[in-house]
Amino acid sequence: MFWEQPEEVVTTWQELSTYYCAWLKTVTYSEFDRAEKPICYAQISIKDESEEAQGPGLDFLPLIFQSIFHVETKKAEVKMPSGNVDKPEVEDNRDGTVSVKYAPREEGLHEVYIKFNGEHVQGSPFKFHVDSLSSGYVTAYGAGLSHGVCGEPGNFTISTKGAGAGGLSLAVEGPSKAEISCHDNKDGTVSVSYLPTAPGEYKISVKFADKHIKGSPYVAKITGEGRKRNQISVGSSSEVTLPGKVSDEDIRALNASITAPSGLEEPAFLKKLPSGNMCVSFTPRESGAHTVAVKRMGKHIPNSPFKIDVKDREVGDAKKVKISGNALKEGQTHVDNTFSIDTRNAGFGGLSLSMEGPSKAEIQCKDNDDGTLNISYKPTEPGYYIMNLKFADHHVEGSPFTVKVSGEGSNRQREKIQRQREAVPITEVGSQCKLTFKMPGITSFDLAATVTSPGGVTEDAEIKEVEDGLYAVAFVPKELGVHTVSVKYKEMHIPGSPFQFTVGPLRDGGAHRVHAGGPGLERGEQGQPCEFNIWTREAGAGTLAVSVEGPSKAQIDFKDRKDGSCYVSYTASEPGEYRVGIKFNDQHIPDSPHKVYISPAVGDAHKLEVAQFPDSGVQPDKPATFLVRKNDAKGELDAKIVSPSGIEDDCFIQSIDSETYSVRFMARENGIHNIHLKFNGVHIPGSPFRIKVGKVDADPAALHAYGNGLTEIKTGQKTDFIIDTCNAGAGALAVSVDGPSRVAMDCTEVEEGYKVRYTPLVPGDYYISIKYNGYHIVGSPYKVPCTGADLAERGAQETSSVVVETVQKISKSKNVGPVLPLFKSDASKVTSKGMGLKKAYLGKQNQFTVHAGDAGNNILFVGIHGPKGPCEEVYVKHTGRHNYNVSYLVRERGDYIVLVKWGDDHIPGSPYKVEV
Repeated sequence: MFWEQPEEVVTTWQELSTYYCAWLKTVTYSEFDRAEKPICYAQISIKDESEEAQGPGLDFLPLIFQSIFHVETKKAEVKMPSGNVDKPEVEDNRDGTVSVKYAPREEGLHEVYIKFNGEHVQGSPFKFHVDSLSSGYVTAYGAGLSHGVCGEPGNFTISTKGAGAGGLSLAVEGPSKAEISCHDNKDGTVSVSYLPTAPGEYKISVKFADKHIKGSPYVAKITGEGRKRNQISVGSSSEVTLPGKVSDEDIRALNASITAPSGLEEPAFLKKLPSGNMCVSFTPRESGAHTVAVKRMGKHIPNSPFKIDVKDREVGDAKKVKISGNALKEGQTHVDNTFSIDTRNAGFGGLSLSMEGPSKAEIQCKDNDDGTLNISYKPTEPGYYIMNLKFADHHVEGSPFTVKVSGEGSNRQREKIQRQREAVPITEVGSQCKLTFKMPGITSFDLAATVTSPGGVTEDAEIKEVEDGLYAVAFVPKELGVHTVSVKYKEMHIPGSPFQFTVGPLRDGGAHRVHAGGPGLERGEQGQPCEFNIWTREAGAGTLAVSVEGPSKAQIDFKDRKDGSCYVSYTASEPGEYRVGIKFNDQHIPDSPHKVYISPAVGDAHKLEVAQFPDSGVQPDKPATFLVRKNDAKGELDAKIVSPSGIEDDCFIQSIDSETYSVRFMARENGIHNIHLKFNGVHIPGSPFRIKVGKVDADPAALHAYGNGLTEIKTGQKTDFIIDTCNAGAGALAVSVDGPSRVAMDCTEVEEGYKVRYTPLVPGDYYISIKYNGYHIVGSPYKVPCTGADLAERGAQETSSVVVETVQKISKSKNVGPVLPLFKSDASKVTSKGMGLKKAYLGKQNQFTVHAGDAGNNILFVGIHGPKGPCEEVYVKHTGRHNYNVSYLVRERGDYIVLVKWGDDHIPGSPYKVEV
C-alpha cells in the first residue's frame, strides 16, 4: 500500500474506509514485481434511519483485498479472536486481480493470512479490528482524520444519529492554528472541515457530552505539497598525515577506506599535502583504534593498513553544537536571514542544512575559519518552513526547526494537471516496437537512431515521420531484456535519449523510470506554446501530474499517444522564471522540477536568421564564425557560448553591413556547447544553438554500470559498483546518491572504467544517478533498497555526489570493432564423416564432410597441426544449408591433429588423430 504499516498498530474500520475514499480509485500492480502490499479496503455505506440501526450509521461491506496473483495458487484464511480459523471467499475477477471477501462474525482483533504459492504475500498477515457498537454511539469518519495536505482543507463527518441530546465539541491541535468550520446536514450528521497551514501531526479531538468518542483523539499526518527544498553541506573532517611521500599521479590511482572499532567501514579521501606527504581525511563516528587501508588496484601499499587512534573529543557530537540567532524562529521574504553556528567544541563532522517550504530558499554559508559559521537563507514566499540541521549525521538540538516567514510573496501562480497512466501491454520478441517523440521544426534527414540489445549488439533503427513533427523509431527485438534506444539529431542525443526500452515484463516501475525532454523544459516565449515529451512506458501504471508555477497561471495541454508516451504543451502569459514539476505517483521524476525562463514576446527577434553555421569541424581553442541576418529588425544582438562544464564566455560580434552581423566564438573544451543568441534580450528562433566541438566520442549510451552497490545494500557496510566506460570516449562522469542520509563516497579508476564506493547509514530507498556529459546513462537513476539499523538520524532527503573527468579507456577483453552477433547453437549436433578424418596421403587432396544443419547458427573452424607445424593448405567449402566439404594437403609424414569446431566448441570426435 502507499502508507507505512507498523506491526502493532491495529487498523480501525474508519482508517480503512478513509484510505479507500481517498485514493483507491484505480490501483494496478504488475504481476512480476511483488514489492507492493496487496491493498485492503472497506467500503462505507451510510444507513438510512428507517432501517433498524445495528451500528452508529456505519455499515461495512465485506473487506476487499485486491492483489494480482493467480487464484489456483492463492490461499486466504482468517484467524478470529477466539482462535478459530475461518475461510473467506476468494473470487477471480478475470482481469489479473483477485478479490478476497469476508464477513466478520466476532468482535475483536482478526488476522487475515494471504498466501501465494505457499508463501505469505508481503504484509500478510493483515490485522483488522471488528467492533459491534450499540446504537447511540457518536462516530466520525473521513480522510481528514488520518491524512491531508497543508494549505488544503481536511474534511470528515461526525454521525450523531440516535445519540440523544448532548453537546458536541471539537478541537484541532498541531504545528499551525487550523481554522475549523462545521455544517449541520440536518440528517444526524455534521460535516467538519479544518485548514492546516503547516505540515506535521495534528490531534483532532471529538467530544460528545464531554467524553471523547471512540477513536478520539485522532492523529492526522499533514504533508507539505508543492514544497520546495534546498540543501547545503559543509564538510569538516579529521585529517591524518600518513608516512611516505606520494606524487600527484600516485594519489589518483590509490583509494582508501577506514574501519572503525565497531566494524563500520567507509570510503576515506586521500590528498597530497604541500610537504609531499599523503593525508587521509575522514569523519570520525566513534572513538578508539581505527585502521586505514590504502590500496593501489586492490593491493595494499607499503605500511598499509595504518593505525589511527581517535580520541573522544574528536568524535562529532551534534549535542555540543551551539546555534544562535532569531532567524531560526522567524524570517522575512526577499532578504538574507542570518544565524550563526558554533562547532568549536563539537569535534569533527560534516554540517548539512536543508530547508523546505513554500519556496526554494537560497542558502549561503560563510565559514569564519575559527570553527563558527554564518548561515543565511532567503525565501521568496511567506509561510512555514522546516529546517533540518545536522552535524555528523545527527540532528543538532532543536532540529528540525519550524521557521515562520512573513512578508510579501512573489505572487507566483500554480497550475496543475493530473492524468492516469495505464500500463502498456508487454512487448514480445519479434513484434514491432516503436518509441515516439515530437520535435517540431526539424528535418528527419538529420535524425538517426540505433538500438542496442541486452547482448550488446547495436543495429540501426528506422525513423518514420508519423505526422508533422511527430517521429517514431521502429525496430523488431530479437531477445528479451532491457534495450537501449539512442536517438540523435545532428549527431547529438535529443533530450531524453538514450532511452531504456524493456522487451518482456518490466523489471521495476516507478517515478525514477519516467523520462522527460524537449524545448519546453529549457526555454520558452510568452504567449507561445512550450512543448515537451514525457515517456512513462518503463514506469508502469500510475498517476502523472504536471505543474507549472511562475508569474502567471499557465494553460496546460496534454496529449496521450497511447504507447507509453505523451506530449505536454503549456502557454504562459507573462515572462519570467517558471518551474515545471513532473511527478509520477506523487514523486518527482529525475531532474524535476525544471527551471524555465520564459522570455518576453519576441518582437523583432523572430525575423533574425543564422547562416553558415558550422555543423562540424569546430576545434577547441580555434576561432569559428557564422553570420546572422537582421532582415530589417531593429535592436541589439547579444551572443554568448556556454561550455559543457557550464563556463560562459562572450562571443565577438561585428557588423558587416546594415543587414548582417558576423559572430566569432572560441570554444575552450571538447564537448557539446550551447550558443545563446539574443536580440533585445530575447532568444532568436533556434537559440540556444547546440554545437559539437572537437572530438565528442563521449557517448552516454555506451556506458553501463553493474555491481552490488546497484542492487541491494545494508547500512554500515561499504558497497561499490563499477561504471564501465570502455569505448565511451572521454567525458565528464557525474554520480550522485540521493537518499535518507548523506553517504561518504569516492570514485577511483580501475581497468574497465571507474569504481564508485559508498556506505549508507540509514535504511530506505537510495536513488543513484549516473550522468555522462549531462545525459543519464541507460538504467539511471537506479533505485537501490537499503536494509539494516539506523546508524545516523533521518533528516530530509540528502544528496551526495562526485564528478570525474574520465580518460579514454579501451577494453582489453573486447575488441573494438564489429560486435559479434549472438549465436545460438549446439556443437554436439554436428556430424562429420570421410576418409580424411582417419588416414591421409602425401601430396593428395584428403577430404571429409561436416553436416551442421541441426546445430543452430555459428561459424565452422577447421585447423590441422602436423609434426613440424601447420599443414600446407586447408580448404573449406559451404555447399548450402550448413553442409561443408573440407579438403587438405600435407607434405610431411607423421601424426597430424585435425581440429573441427562449431563456434567455440569442438564437434563430437574432435580433435581427430590422423596418420600420414
